[in-house]
Amino acid sequence: MNFKISGFVILFFLLFIACQEEVYVPKPKAMLRLDFPTPVEAQFENDSFIFNYNELAKPVVKNKNAIVLDYPAMKGSIFITYKAIQNNLETLIGDAQKLSFEHMRKADHIEPRTFINEDDKVYGTYFQIIGDAASQSQFYVTDSIHHFVTGSVYFYTKPNYDSILPAANYLQADMRAIMETLRWKE
Repeated sequence: MNFKISGFVILFFLLFIACQEEVYVPKPKAMLRLDFPTPVEAQFENDSFIFNYNELAKPVVKNKNAIVLDYPAMKGSIFITYKAIQNNLETLIGDAQKLSFEHMRKADHIEPRTFINEDDKVYGTYFQIIGDAASQSQFYVTDSIHHFVTGSVYFYTKPNYDSILPAANYLQADMRAIMETLRWKE
């Protein structure tokens, strides 16, 4: 008799649990938090110019006219190229602008910002590229007579603007710091 009662209790308990409505508890929205260190400045110098860069980057000199500031933790880089002006300033500026606006096919928007440093004779344009483009920002600077420098940010991943936005913002700030601290050597 005890066996029948205990079996009946177990069966009743299982039926009671099985007939309960499942209660869904919504999960709070969460965002991935990426903390990047406060930039510590180091200085890069070659025969043509000097600029400050973030110590987090590892400078790789490809040749006397090409430098890569590699950010291994972010899987991204800032590529910097130097060209001497030889009666071709308009062509150099046109090529730099064309390169920036070629990203328009994939970008949602491109915001050009003029950069002028009268004291050190550094003039140029910074392009912030918004959207799933290969590069999130580019710039060019010149003294209009002898020197022309371009820079661009690239990540070693398929572009997904939302995913790389925190790292892109960090590297964009570093790129603007490079523009602001760049000085020509005579």
